[in-house]
Amino acid sequence: MSLVNYSTREITSKIVYYGPGRSGKTTNLQYIHGQVPEERRGRMVSLATETDRTLFFDFLPLELGTISGFQTRFQLYTVPGQVYYDATRKLVLQGADGVVFVADSQRAQREENVESFRNLQVNLLEQGVDPRTIPIVIQYNKRDLPDVMSLDEMDDLLNYRDLPRFEARALSGGGVFDTLKGISEVVLRRLSQRFGRGVSDAV
Repeated sequence: MSLVNYSTREITSKIVYYGPGRSGKTTNLQYIHGQVPEERRGRMVSLATETDRTLFFDFLPLELGTISGFQTRFQLYTVPGQVYYDATRKLVLQGADGVVFVADSQRAQREENVESFRNLQVNLLEQGVDPRTIPIVIQYNKRDLPDVMSLDEMDDLLNYRDLPRFEARALSGGGVFDTLKGISEVVLRRLSQRFGRGVSDAV
């Protein structure tokens, strides 16, 4: 749920990067954090487990405009990809305004993608959130590797709801900001409806 700070005139929204282990969630956040000017981003916090990490930072994307005179700040989180950290996944997912599902395009990761996407929907439902209404976009990452599934195969596997989807090569930054802009726009449209006025023309 978005937080409104009337003293600073900011609305803070939470976006969670979800997906199987080693699909590129951490790489996405590290690339974004490295590209956003220092004065517009917070410190990146890494909560490490033995085999995975949860990352967090917030930033102020000035180019995305305002809602009813409020600047929009985003908090970006990743969840652990490993199945046995499901309790942590649920905690991180709480209060999310939007989700980026990062899928690994490699053919060998087919089942891991499906399991993780189902797990996302189960965890949303357990929190009383309808997966059909919360903003979700899908990122097909690692498109530069050999033996990847075609876009049609990926869509058949995961995108039966015709969600916005983006190709990416997160290590080099390809598609990372396109994905972020995609989820940001959907989240901001929902916020503008909630606050009764449109987002600025920047979106």
